[in-house]
Amino acid sequence: MRLFSVVLAVFTMLLSSQAGAQRIKDVASIQGVRSNQLVGYGLVVGLPGTGEQSPFTEQSFRTMLRNFGISLDANTKPKIRNVAAVAVHADLPAFAKPGQTIDITVSSVGEAASLQGGTLLQTFLRGVDGKVYAVAQGSLVVSGFGAQGGDGSRIVVNTPTVGRIPNGAMVEQSVPTGFANGDTLTLNLHYPDFSTAKSLADTINERLGAQPENGYVIAKPIDAASVRVSAPRDVGQRVGFLATLENFEFTPADAPARVVINSRTGTIVIGSEVRLLPAAITHGGLTVTISENQQVSQPNAFGEGQTAVTTQSIVDVDLADSRMFKFEPGLTLDDLVRAVNQVGAAPSDLMAILQALKQAGAIEGQLIII
Repeated sequence: MRLFSVVLAVFTMLLSSQAGAQRIKDVASIQGVRSNQLVGYGLVVGLPGTGEQSPFTEQSFRTMLRNFGISLDANTKPKIRNVAAVAVHADLPAFAKPGQTIDITVSSVGEAASLQGGTLLQTFLRGVDGKVYAVAQGSLVVSGFGAQGGDGSRIVVNTPTVGRIPNGAMVEQSVPTGFANGDTLTLNLHYPDFSTAKSLADTINERLGAQPENGYVIAKPIDAASVRVSAPRDVGQRVGFLATLENFEFTPADAPARVVINSRTGTIVIGSEVRLLPAAITHGGLTVTISENQQVSQPNAFGEGQTAVTTQSIVDVDLADSRMFKFEPGLTLDDLVRAVNQVGAAPSDLMAILQALKQAGAIEGQLIII
């Protein structure tokens, strides 16, 4: 039985150690290998009267007809309630080649009521350098819808002015990357940390047989966010090298002790490394309720008075039950949350308690309010 307990304890330790290990591809990216944002301006046609009659939409419509060799008189005002001006944006993945397709998002930029049933005409998607990298066109998929009655009442479900076109843009040219240049590659951590950068470099050196004590180093941390790795010059060998490298597992350093509070939504996220110093807390609320009762005062039947309306105010003050609880050194915030829940405090009360504890210097960690 004792042997079984020892084996179980060792097995639990192994599981806990493996649970913290992560692949390099999950915590870092290769410098220079990234997606690029594309944006364009176009027209959606074929709308069932849910388009717009704005000046810039009319101008865009005239320009489109002119490109097809059709000229409109300057005094002619076309009815374009089935046309909407839209902005189109997409992300061009790294290594995307000409002829491949990408998904696009289409959003109304004017007063169009809905893009349901519309078709996007040919739209150029440009990068930050102004060059065209993809061309978009196709029928929109819109999840929302809206309806309006004659009296002005309106019902809107989801967002009918935004749609998607799967594989709606074709790549015309690729974005060059520095993946095959130089003798090294740089791995950038998603969350910079000096301890994690050193652990990553040590893992790569150990797995690839480097000997730092003899001056043979494959991976070297540059700063808290980057690790420089020596890589083969040949592109094919470099791809195979990275395919092996990115699947190495290592244990990142523990995250900094932080408490994040979103005051708008009432969300509170507490890190596992946050600790409490000795403190005693009491928190209570004062609720004041004011109600107004109107009473009608009438004179007698033969009296000469007038009917009057009087207001009677009732003010009720309720002092909530407040309890004090004390914490010993080294306790986690989990103990604080449990104690606050026992006294029935709301998330807003917990926010006030956390801010007061930080001001008192009783929280070992960073308090972030967003």
